[in-house]
Amino acid sequence: MGQLLKLGELPQKVPTYTPAHLVQRDFGELTAAVEKTAAALALTATERDRSGGTAWDERQALRDSGLLKLAVPAAFGGPETPWSTIYKIIRRFAEVDSSLAHLFGFQHLQVASVALFGNPEQKTLYLGKTVTENWFWGNATNGLDTRTTITWREGENGTDGYYELNGIKSFCSGATGSDMINITAPRSADPADRVFITIPTQRAGVKVLDDWDNLGQRQTDSGSVTFDKVRVERNEVLGPPGTSGTPRATLRTLVSQLILIEIYIGNAQGALLNAWKYTHEQGRPWFTSGVERAIDDPFTQQHYGDLWIALRGAIALAEAAASQLQRAWDRGDDLTAEERGQLAVAIYEAKIAAARAALDITSKIFEVMGARATAAKYGFDRFWRNVRVHTLHDSLDYKLKDVGLWVLTGEVPVPSIYS
Repeated sequence: MGQLLKLGELPQKVPTYTPAHLVQRDFGELTAAVEKTAAALALTATERDRSGGTAWDERQALRDSGLLKLAVPAAFGGPETPWSTIYKIIRRFAEVDSSLAHLFGFQHLQVASVALFGNPEQKTLYLGKTVTENWFWGNATNGLDTRTTITWREGENGTDGYYELNGIKSFCSGATGSDMINITAPRSADPADRVFITIPTQRAGVKVLDDWDNLGQRQTDSGSVTFDKVRVERNEVLGPPGTSGTPRATLRTLVSQLILIEIYIGNAQGALLNAWKYTHEQGRPWFTSGVERAIDDPFTQQHYGDLWIALRGAIALAEAAASQLQRAWDRGDDLTAEERGQLAVAIYEAKIAAARAALDITSKIFEVMGARATAAKYGFDRFWRNVRVHTLHDSLDYKLKDVGLWVLTGEVPVPSIYS
């Protein structure tokens, strides 16, 4: 486990590789909390990437930050922080620790799920306690994994009936150590036709497995969760979400897509800033370059120019999409299918650009740093590994196809669990 820092403390060696002309750290009134938390995550990120497992201390640092409630609407006691700010914080955390940024982002995705699908009583209960009890949320909502079943059981001797949940879910990021967990179960053969279930993670019959061991995103705890005759009360079933709902209900997928986009960009930005520091402090010019410093090597300068332009383009598209998402979110039930579709196109554009840029940047930083930078002690390869794992979850080919269809015909993407 890493070294736990209280929110009011800074680590002794705070990373100083943030050139002011490249990155500005401004999250409004949240800036102090965000920066202190990012510093705590950065302190042991490289070592924890090697070890894998659960980042218990760093998860606690997220709890202590006061940032888990950002997406909770003001009506339920939350700060109702704009989505654009939440996404920038995810990017900031991904810059230093992509796994914990993933958990932080998915925290807000689960809150959004309750906000979108819950009835007034459920929102009051679950969103209210997210604020008052500082709940950490886990997820078991992999839409392509349809191995869960939910069955109604009649009560006996005059008692109320209940639902029984059985099965298994994979890729359950954040389930380990969570207070509450969102689960999906299919209602038909269509993966998008599903119900959301919200229960305490410690409910009898719920078992979180320690079976996550991947080449990237090493500490997202994205393993499996099994359900064995788990009792689910009527008021613990949300929904119906997905394609059977309103355009607003289908925003959950787009909220999720933008979380992943910012994880891509955060890794790319972290890789570039680490390379910038290395180049200034340890870089060497090529022996025939005729210059003494690596930063004066013309080809090094050219490489950095290429990487910077790719990063800036991805950031611009992501921030434009986040602003468009906020407008769609604020429309509420008045959101139209066409407006939702135009938002999907904007998010697809950002995702394609971010994935390409992140894969390129996290690989090409070695071109400007050289062979010595491949030493395991630096852990620079973790940025590429994190991005590579994430970008394989969602086919860019199909995103490109949908964007191309929109370009040619104006037809917007049809909502699904990935669109």
